[in-house]
Amino acid sequence: MAALAWLLIPLFAALGAAIWGSWAARNRTAGDVSELAGYARFREAMEKSHSGTDAV
Repeated sequence: MAALAWLLIPLFAALGAAIWGSWAARNRTAGDVSELAGYARFREAMEKSHSGTDAV
């Protein structure tokens, strides 16, 4: 029975690695469009707030 337990440990490790690998390689480009739009709004707001000042 102990030999079976030692054989199951690498099996569970391989299964966990396969699950983690598929999760790490997923396509995450769906949220980039909204994040880039938010960054563009942030840049526009920062340019507006500094457009009237003449700081050195």
